[in-house]
Amino acid sequence: MTALLNIQGLHIRAGDKPLVSDLSFSIRPGERIGLIGESGSGKSMTAMAATGLLPVSIGVSGSIELDSQQVVGATDRVLNRLRGAAAAVVFQEPLTALDPLMKIGRQIAEPVRRRLERESGKTSKDTVQREVRDLIDKVALPQPERIINSYPHEVSGGQRQRVAIAMALACRPKLLIADEPTTALDVTTQAEILALLDQLVRETGMSLLFISHDLPVVAQVVERVIVLKNGVAVEEGPVKTVFGNPQHDYTKTLVEAARLFDEALGATG
Repeated sequence: MTALLNIQGLHIRAGDKPLVSDLSFSIRPGERIGLIGESGSGKSMTAMAATGLLPVSIGVSGSIELDSQQVVGATDRVLNRLRGAAAAVVFQEPLTALDPLMKIGRQIAEPVRRRLERESGKTSKDTVQREVRDLIDKVALPQPERIINSYPHEVSGGQRQRVAIAMALACRPKLLIADEPTTALDVTTQAEILALLDQLVRETGMSLLFISHDLPVVAQVVERVIVLKNGVAVEEGPVKTVFGNPQHDYTKTLVEAARLFDEALGATG
């Protein structure tokens, strides 16, 4: 089966500083991969490189094929065709990703309209609005009319993240990249968003690249993990194997830290 995302020998640099070094991995259609590591390990840089979103000041070399299209060195025209259709991204803090001056319904409608125009060359207001409401239902947002007519600051953090997921789904991507999508949320809302992502990926058959530093969170939604330390992949394998019997000292440290944190929560819960 042809890989949907195929990264080979990826190097990312900021001037003389290496951010990611010789990273290689692939994601097949329908596969769920977790990219884990502490802050500064190169996780988000890798995600941005995969969709051509890195600033021009960041150097990228190696090969990134997304839906059989080379991303490294691609023109904006090529990248714009890939974004949304091949891959869509849900970022950590939706309040900064959403337009604060635009109502939520209109923000969801924009990617819906672009997809419909790409698929058929035309669209209608009724069709767009119907899909917007369908997406709001799909991500389980309450009071659809209120959400549609609200600005981002007028809804909760969990609801904003659901809006961001709805916007990503509006494009019907083959690959969903979730970059620390639950970090800014409380524990209860975090669990709801994870359950939603799990359900949506299963229903749509999308591939998933889930990026996080939180091992228990990653373990809930992926099948295979890649552990990054200082931009270098130090361990890779099925999530149960890597977390249950880590081989690299860095992975052992991450697993032990997660265990101690869970025990501390249990003692104070």
